[in-house]
Amino acid sequence: MIAKVTRGVDVGNLLRYLYGPGKRNEHADPHIVAGYRHPAALEPVRRADEKRVLRPLAEALRSPLETMRRSRPADPVWQCSLRTAPADRALTDEEWADVAEELMHQTGIAPRDDADACRWIAVRHADDHIHVVATLAREDGRRPNINRDYLKARTACQIVEQRYGLCRTAPSDRTGAPRPSRAELERAHRAGLEEPPRVALRRHVAAVAAASDSEEAFFAVLRERGLVVRLRFSVRTPGEVTGYAVAVPEYTNSEGEPIFFSGGKLAADLTLPKLRHRWTDGATYRRAARPRRWTPGSSGDYAEQAAAYREAARVAGTAAWQMRVLRDPSLRADIAAAASDVLHVTADITGNRELAKVADFYDHAAREPFGRLPPVTRYGSALRAVAWTLAVTNVGWGDRREQKRDLTVDLLFLIANLVDLIESVAEHRLVQQRVAQTDAARLAARRLDAVRRRELHPATPVSPRVAETLEEGRAMARLAAESFPVPLGDGLQLGAAPAPHPSQRSSPRKGAPGR
Repeated sequence: MIAKVTRGVDVGNLLRYLYGPGKRNEHADPHIVAGYRHPAALEPVRRADEKRVLRPLAEALRSPLETMRRSRPADPVWQCSLRTAPADRALTDEEWADVAEELMHQTGIAPRDDADACRWIAVRHADDHIHVVATLAREDGRRPNINRDYLKARTACQIVEQRYGLCRTAPSDRTGAPRPSRAELERAHRAGLEEPPRVALRRHVAAVAAASDSEEAFFAVLRERGLVVRLRFSVRTPGEVTGYAVAVPEYTNSEGEPIFFSGGKLAADLTLPKLRHRWTDGATYRRAARPRRWTPGSSGDYAEQAAAYREAARVAGTAAWQMRVLRDPSLRADIAAAASDVLHVTADITGNRELAKVADFYDHAAREPFGRLPPVTRYGSALRAVAWTLAVTNVGWGDRREQKRDLTVDLLFLIANLVDLIESVAEHRLVQQRVAQTDAARLAARRLDAVRRRELHPATPVSPRVAETLEEGRAMARLAAESFPVPLGDGLQLGAAPAPHPSQRSSPRKGAPGR
């Protein structure tokens, strides 16, 4: 069961919507199933034309606002829609009434056995959901405490899921990115956009953050991409930047001004303080020498691109093995977070939309609860370094982004190892009993593997030898990863290292994993 909380001003307009036909005539038999009084006493009467008389109910709900001891809240109407999963059975009116009462109790708006609680009703006009409406004024003239009401609503949903055997959902842990609002979705649809600007901006910012090592470079690249960047400065310390917001120039409000989204409105890990944490703490493990930027026509450009892909595939294969062997949760958390950088950069430099969607799915699995940042380690920094290398060398197609993107053999090696890495992250989240993040990682792994298989068997025939080589890629990468000891120590370099001769592997070093 999911809950969506909104606030409003006029309870009368809300009642007219709930008892009306709906936007697409989807409201069938609207009626009250629960409330601050018996539902039969609250149900609006019907007129001769079958329309409801809603004014008395609206006045009854507004009444406590007139006796408030303090000023009225700006948005005194609290509304929460509760919906069951498509696979759930249809609940009866009595069961929905119990669900609404549990919601009111958990949020503190109308606790059980509180005679002075707020006035509220629960309206059902479909089999799978109800709308709970309350006015934020208690009978004793005080305001209810609704701090963190959306988290309390999530708790109520989990309680009734267990009580009635409904599909279990994950607790609210802020690992998911903020979703576009209905207004954003409808506006994008009217404008003929494939997705709302918020989603595209999140991808741009995530990719640029992975390719940057300082905030100066970060803001410069965002502007190079044609985005509008607005900085927020400290009030106490003039000149100190404390945050940022980005906008698409074409996406404007009614006054023609760009609509900005701050980093926190895009994702919990894209705020400026958290990006600074990543760049500052990761500097210890960053390469001392930068690779040169790739330019079309430069000598050896193809060799550099292929080498960068192979290095990224090797490090990704190593990271997948580390996720299964290392037991420290902080190390695993850093590896999981760093894998998101590789995915975003790979999608960005290839221009492949399916890879971009995979990166969106995986982001949910990569974040730690409540915006916490894992400590930056050498294991995660190895992944971030190859992502940075892929980005700054313009690996893939350089300035030829308008041309058709063909996934190369070396890129397919990388994708195969990323699938293995994401599957290991899913196993880690399953052990942690984080259901939503487990599902997100599994979905990302399936979609990414589908990309690999589709490119592995394109419409045009490929050489059998090439196909055989690609199928062996994952096994080869894992074999190479197993040659590293635990912990890796300083032996794991961020650059490419020559493979050891087979004769040198006959006597593994102390601490190396067995074959």
